[in-house]
Amino acid sequence: MNRVRTTFLSRRGWRTLSAHFSFAFATLAGVVQLVLAVHPIAQLQGVRTIIGLIAMSCSWAIMRSLPRDSISREFKHPDFSVTVKVGDLFTEEADRIVGFTDTFDTSTDGGEVISPRSVQGQMLERVFYGDTSSLDAALGESLRNSPILSSETEASKPMGKRDRYSIGTVTVITNGPFKHYCVAYSRMSNDLIAQSSVDNLWQSLGNTWSTVASRGHLDPVAIPILGSDLARIGSLGRESLIKMIVLSFVARSRVALVSRRLSVVIHPSDTDQVNMQEMQAFLNSL
Repeated sequence: MNRVRTTFLSRRGWRTLSAHFSFAFATLAGVVQLVLAVHPIAQLQGVRTIIGLIAMSCSWAIMRSLPRDSISREFKHPDFSVTVKVGDLFTEEADRIVGFTDTFDTSTDGGEVISPRSVQGQMLERVFYGDTSSLDAALGESLRNSPILSSETEASKPMGKRDRYSIGTVTVITNGPFKHYCVAYSRMSNDLIAQSSVDNLWQSLGNTWSTVASRGHLDPVAIPILGSDLARIGSLGRESLIKMIVLSFVARSRVALVSRRLSVVIHPSDTDQVNMQEMQAFLNSL
């Protein structure tokens, strides 16, 4: 219901409604004129005809303007597509991008380090079936050649992992049919608060696309709204974060192809915070 209110109470929503209404009314009026030209004796009652045209045009406009759960755009030269959709990241038939902190913490016990509701927590449960040691082993193996930036002590960081990697570090792990690109785009403070910034996210996205391009074989890739919860990028709402993700991907793809299809997956709980008409207009402007 909130999505419907947002759509019909926004300036863009009214412009969209008006455009669809005008198109439908003009088309139907043209049909009526054609009927009269072919059958000039056709009995069309003026007032009722106008009311009917308005009613049908309004119905068409509303139907076309209702919020959608998925919008897309096909790009050419090179050929790739971008989809923004409401869904579940871990049911996507695609490789997945998962945000981590610079310590690659994984523990969800008690929710004190990583929230079980976060994308990381969901990855642990649904890809590694809650086996933290298996996830840690996979991360450790894939990070083997990544330089450690610094290390905390037990006194400075009593809980969680203590080795820190550079912001923008991307490591690839596979457990099942899909790759998981784990990107460190935020810093985990010693009091277990993850924080990031627009610059950190932009850098991390660029590194992620480079890794996907070199390791992904142009396979489809799906990404959640990075920065919406874990990293606490308070200056950007979910719509702005989606635009940033898409813009980064499209810009990189025009230099060299990254993937044939990117899906930005919106969690159902976030749907009221994303205007799909705005997203479609943004995609069309690229």
